[in-house]
This record gives sequence, C-alpha cells and structure tokens, in this order.
Amino acid sequence: MDLQSFAAGKWVGPDGSARSVYDAVTGDEIARAGSSSLDMEQMLSFARDVGGPALRAMTFHDRARKLKALAQYLSAHKEQLYELSYHTGATKADAMVDIDGGIGTVFVYASKGRRELPDATVYLDGDVEQLSRSGSFLGQHISTPLQGVAVHINAFNFPVWGMLEKLAPTLLAGVPAIVKPATATSYVTEACFRLMIESNIFPAGSLQLITGGTGDLLERLGCQDVVSFTGSADTALMLRQTPNLLRNSVRFVAEQDSLNAAILGPDALVGSAEFDLFVKEATREMTVKAGQKCTAIRRMIVPQALLGDVEAAIKARLDKVVVGDPRLDTVRMGALVSQAQRRDVLSKVEMLRKETVQICGALDGFSVEGADVDKGAFLPPMLLRCADPFAADVVHRVEAFGPVSTILGYSDVSQAAQLAKLGGGSLVASVFTHDGEVARKLAMEAGAFHGRLYFNNRDSMKESTGHGSPLPHMVHGGPGRAGGGEELGGVRGVMHYMQRTAVQGSPDILSAVGETWISGAKEIKEDAHPFTRSFDELRPGETTYTDRRVISLEDIEHFATFTGDTFYAHMDEEAAKANPFFPGRVAHGYLLLSFAAGLFVEPNPGPVLANTGLNSLSFQKPVEAGDSLRARLTVKRKTKRTDEYGEVRWNVTLYNQDDEQVAEYELLTMNAYSSS
Repeated sequence: MDLQSFAAGKWVGPDGSARSVYDAVTGDEIARAGSSSLDMEQMLSFARDVGGPALRAMTFHDRARKLKALAQYLSAHKEQLYELSYHTGATKADAMVDIDGGIGTVFVYASKGRRELPDATVYLDGDVEQLSRSGSFLGQHISTPLQGVAVHINAFNFPVWGMLEKLAPTLLAGVPAIVKPATATSYVTEACFRLMIESNIFPAGSLQLITGGTGDLLERLGCQDVVSFTGSADTALMLRQTPNLLRNSVRFVAEQDSLNAAILGPDALVGSAEFDLFVKEATREMTVKAGQKCTAIRRMIVPQALLGDVEAAIKARLDKVVVGDPRLDTVRMGALVSQAQRRDVLSKVEMLRKETVQICGALDGFSVEGADVDKGAFLPPMLLRCADPFAADVVHRVEAFGPVSTILGYSDVSQAAQLAKLGGGSLVASVFTHDGEVARKLAMEAGAFHGRLYFNNRDSMKESTGHGSPLPHMVHGGPGRAGGGEELGGVRGVMHYMQRTAVQGSPDILSAVGETWISGAKEIKEDAHPFTRSFDELRPGETTYTDRRVISLEDIEHFATFTGDTFYAHMDEEAAKANPFFPGRVAHGYLLLSFAAGLFVEPNPGPVLANTGLNSLSFQKPVEAGDSLRARLTVKRKTKRTDEYGEVRWNVTLYNQDDEQVAEYELLTMNAYSSS
C-alpha cells in the first residue's frame, strides 16, 4: 500500500522520502508513507479560508447532525478496518476497542451537541452578570469557534479512536482539522479517513490528513490554532518548545506517558468480590492491545499482607494467556505494533529489573501460536515485583509501553496514596474497595495527581466500563507527566477549540450577540397570544403580560389541604412571623406557579404540544393573602428538535401589586413548526 495524504482537497501519494511500514505479526513490509512534498502553507490556508468559514456558518446542532451521519457511515463500513487492524498486532477484541470505541465517541458528541449546546453559533458560558445598579450595563461570557486550524498529532496504539476522539469535539466546535497519525499504524487511519472523505458529509477544508512528517507545519501556526498531541513525554516536550508555538502562544494540549496505578483496598481480602475484580482487571489491562494503552495499569498497589496472594492469582491468569496471530480465535494477546516498539519495551524492562524481581514473563522458551516468534513483535505478559517501593526510582519514572506491570506493597491507605502520587501525575488510578471511607481518603489524598479516579466494587462491577476505558462523557487527561492537558469530558472537550470572550453592553446588545433574550432587553408585542403562534412565527423577545389575580387566605388554605403541604409558614401566623424570611402566613411557592400558569395559558388546541420542563426557579419576595399576582411571559430562545416540532424556552417573571418581582423561572415547551 502506498499511503496517501489528503491535502487541500486532493489525495497526494508518498514521495522519495517515504518510510516502510511493517506487519507487526509477520514482519513483512505492507505499506509506504511519506509527505515531504506537501505544501503546509497551502493546507493551512485551505483549512482557514475554506473549511473554517463553512463550519462556522453552521450552528452547533447542524454540526452535531453531521457528526451523527458520519458515525452512521463509518459504522456501516467498519469491517474493512477490522481486517487492516490485524496487521497492527491487534486482536478482534482490541480492534473493537479502537474502531467501535472511536465511532461510539462520535455518536456521543453528536448527541451531546444536540442536547447540551444551543441551536446557535454562539455558546453562552455562565449567567449574565449585572455590572450596573439599574441593569442597563451587563456582562456575559461567550465562546466562539477559533478561526484557525486544529493540528492533531496522534499515537500509534489507537489509529481510529485516537483520531475520532479528537475530531468529534473539534468539528462540533466548528474548527477544521489536520490529522497526523503515527506512521506505524497510519494505514488503518488512512482507510478510516478515506471513508470520511467519501461520505462527503463535512464541507471541503474541514478535514485533511498527513501520512508522514509534519515538516514546517508547526512553525506556521498562529494564535487561533491548536496542537493536540498524544504520545511520549519526550516528543511532547520537543514539540512544546517549538519557538513559533511559544512566540504565538499556540494552544498545546498533551496526553502523554502515564504510570497509572491500580489500588487494592485494605478491605478487599482474598475471596471478596473486590479482590477478584482487581485480579481480573489488572490482568486484562496487561493484555488488551498487548499493554499498549496510555491508560494501562503500570503499577499495582496492594496491601503488604496480600502481596503473595495477588501475585499468585495474577500469575495463574497470565500463564493461561495465549499469544500469537491475532486472527486466531484461540489467541488472546497479539503482537506489539512493531519490532522497534518491542525493543523499546525490552530496554525499559531491563531498567525496571534493577529495582524488581520478575514473577512471570521470561523470554526463555516463549512461544507464540500461528506465527513466527522471531519475525513478529511478540512479547509475553511480564509481571514484576518491587520489594521496597519507597526506595525505588525507576519504577515510578520509567514506563514500559507494553504488557508489563509491577506490584508494590503498602501498609496503610496513606501509603497507598503516596505510592500512587510518586508516579508524578497520571491519566487514571483505579481503586477496588467496598469501603466508602477508603475511597474518600484516597480521593482527597491522591485525586489531585490523577485525571480520573475509577472506583469499582461488587455494587458497580456489572455495569462498570473498566479501568482503561476513557469515556467521551468524562475528562481524559492528567497532570504532571501525563501531560497536563484534557480531552473529551463532554462539552468541556469542545471548549478547547473555542475562545471565551467577556462581552459587556446593554441588554439589547447582549441579547443580539448571544442570540438569547435577556431580561431588560426590548420586548416585542404581538396582538395574538404567544401560545397561538407556531414555532416559526415566534421571535425571541416576544412578550405578553397577564391580568392580575388576588391571592386570598382561602386560596392558601385550600392549596394546603388539597396538596397536603401544611408547612407552618402557610398555616400558622405566629410561627410564620417568628421566621426571619416571612412577615406572616404566606402563599406556597408552587401555588404561585400554578396561578401563573392559569394566568398565561391558552386553553384551546394550538401549536404548543407539551410543557417539558422548568429550570432555574427562584423566589425573591414572599406573597401574602391580599397581594395580587401577574406574570410576564417572554420568548427567550428557540431550538429545533425534530422535523415536526421545536423547543421554546420562555422567561416567566411574577410580580406583585407593587410591580416587585416575586419569582422567576424558565419554562420549556415543545411547539409545532406550523400553526396549521
């Protein structure tokens, strides 16, 4: 295979500088990749001038719909990716983690984009801030898409997931991307990328691919660009120090080496569900993807008294692991991605052996099934033990990126936390305990050193996703040696590709900028009741004021009897007066909401199909018997939901007879697009 790059809308083949790519199982040359002839400035211009404007013209919901379509397209064509993945040494199960996991991440971002982001081009970040006494000068934080390019530099271990988990939030944000996969597995990435281009779902310039070196690309980036990197700490350090990136304060997101830990709680004795879970997950993390996962468990931290039991249990499981050709059903663990990676892991193991003894995984007599042990990049699972972990250095500093893990003993929970922290910051630490106090103590003492804490026990084990599974809903990243960056995390991941800007001005100006009506902005009057107007007819700012209703003592007592809410503030004058919040007996808050609905409702059938929610309810002033109540109903924001109806968010404000605000909330309704 001659692997091609996709630059400025065209496929470009490898040149004379192309590198050979080898099959991890057979050692045979299977592809060539190189890109020294690519015009990096042309690629950047194509993204900035063609892709960026097209993406930014869409709303978040438009882009989310395209992500869903893309995920569906990839899902329908993924079988070819499985076949290619065997060349990387991955088993079918490994490939599913990569391919299905990547596609699943795109689906999640498509869903979150529709549910959690507005059908607009601007994201409102937080509440409106009142900056003046009368409210004529306000502040609002907004986020808008960066007007540059996201450069994604990915690792070899997840050629599909690694690409898609970065692309999903980037495209949802409205930013074009240039993807640079690791050469060793770029043939899988290129095949997946071809599917994305063939789908013709995203506009031209949204996606470009470099199969080879990046040349002077990083030297051409500016303040609107982002570099998102996954790989080794040494490479991350080298890239971070690119003078142009420093000079222009180019955003740099890194996810790098991580000596992740798994902690067996002191309550997890032999025979307990937690002990068995620990052994099962620790073994799985050593063998899935042949241990080539950024989240793999590198250090197993267990109670000193259980060291022998844990070693024996894990060794017994590892001794049953069949290593070989990943195409075979009997094989549980395939090869490392390359001979170079195999040599690197062995060199790191030699360093670790200075502070450990080997429990299992000796190379002497090691054999593989269905393949040549010398030609393929195979290794057995290697379990080590460190007798004095607090005196060790290499164990907490060197990562063998393969099927290698070290067992460390601790005497109490604080020691376990300290050992976890000696890794200098990691992507994830897992804790297997049924004791909430142990979990709390470890979270407080070690949480700051980890991007994710994964707790599992008998209660969650049937549905837990596993130590090594970064989920698109949750933050993926970690402090210190893990890179100090963040990816995923739901909408948080989208914000990495947007600029937060503080906007200050009048209510009308902020309403216009944020595409959302703000209290104090111009109100639009219409003769027809707003509930008789279709989704398309309604405009943000459209407002109606209701008639007044007097609240009587009989109303309060009837509501109390009818609902059973006989709280003393509504029923006992003396007790109510003793409460600093109330002048005497007051109306129920929910009575006010009920009366408000009665005041503004239109009873006849119309475009309002359903009331689906109520947000941000607050009460500002109590209402007594004899007070009157009226409501203001204003269209705040509109969002299309299906082909038949959209969501209307209404601002509802309640006032007493002195026009003092007594309550406010956001009402959600589903409205038909056409009044017919």
